[in-house]
Amino acid sequence: MLIDFFYTLRAAKLPVSVKEFLTLLEAMQKQVIGPGSEACSLDDFYFLSRLTLVKDEKHYDKFDRAFSAYFKGVDMLTDFTKDVPLEWLEKILQKELTPEQKAAIEKMGWDELMATLKKRLEEQKERHEGGSKWIGTGGTSPFGNSGYNPQGIRIGGKGGNKSAVKVWDQRAYQDYDDTQELGTRNIKVALRRLRRFAREGSVEELDLPDTIRATAANAGYLDIKMVPERHNNVKVLLLMDVGGTMDEHIARVEEMFSAAKAEFKHLEFYYFHNCVYDFMWRNNKRRFAEKFATWDIVRKYNKDYKLIFIGDATMSPYEIVQPGGSVEYNNEEAGAEWIQRLTHAFPKYAWINPEPQGVWQYRQSISIIQQLVSNRMYPMTLKGLEDAMRMLSK
Repeated sequence: MLIDFFYTLRAAKLPVSVKEFLTLLEAMQKQVIGPGSEACSLDDFYFLSRLTLVKDEKHYDKFDRAFSAYFKGVDMLTDFTKDVPLEWLEKILQKELTPEQKAAIEKMGWDELMATLKKRLEEQKERHEGGSKWIGTGGTSPFGNSGYNPQGIRIGGKGGNKSAVKVWDQRAYQDYDDTQELGTRNIKVALRRLRRFAREGSVEELDLPDTIRATAANAGYLDIKMVPERHNNVKVLLLMDVGGTMDEHIARVEEMFSAAKAEFKHLEFYYFHNCVYDFMWRNNKRRFAEKFATWDIVRKYNKDYKLIFIGDATMSPYEIVQPGGSVEYNNEEAGAEWIQRLTHAFPKYAWINPEPQGVWQYRQSISIIQQLVSNRMYPMTLKGLEDAMRMLSK
């Protein structure tokens, strides 16, 4: 079984050696996990295999995908410790609503939604499904999951309608893989429009025209002249949305990220979720332990950095305009305030949106973000990237 697992990792282009695989087998033989009568869980094996087989954190994402693909279908028991009992939220049925029925469902305002949730938590004593009032699954209630409501709070489960204004669930995101092999060179070619070459540093390159001139002036005696290597001197601050609806665009964003790291020598990057607030992070596995205050980022980098947002701008409008509107925590200031501070600090900025441009007009949040970035939003297409780079280079 583990031999096939080893070859699965190699097929995923992970640099896993036979020596590391033997170390894993030795650890299993010595019962490093599941000693005695204690059963070994799949989570235990995951952490042990990652510890022994993966040498660099940048390969964690590839390992997770290969591990998931190999062990797909293995049942795991999850310890779900939330105030809302899990049995209330088990998905048993999913209602199919017609467009007319969906249009007839009224959505609550922010204050009413929060007050109603508090009331439901105090009153509800059992699980519900397919209803329009209580916390449960299916149905049209604004609380729970697997149903439909134009504006609600998702509790557990997976999102589908992209209309939740809050998410009551602990979610983990993956870093974008900056070693992703590009399927096309078009992205890199588009990014090259944002170039400003300079010669800085130690002399490493032959200056042929100056060598010829100096040799001629020296009566034919060779006089070699050297210059520093020519490189792209543009500085880029890249802020990337991760998780939620951005999961649909991982492959394209990874290509963009890989191309940017290859093209720009001076590249700094941070992650955010849906909208920028008072902190960001550089590693999604440690996003709560290693936070970077947005104010510190604004102060750290000079105005000569080009600011590029990458995000689908698809979220509840409350996440942008409402204090406490973040789906994950109670932000003291609205996301719109932080976007304005960033665009003021870095006058050269653009927003790259991987969502098809044809759906922008149907997303209220995209319209709000467009206004905040002075309509400098471009689709993640070849022409869109070229237009964005041309604008940033002016």
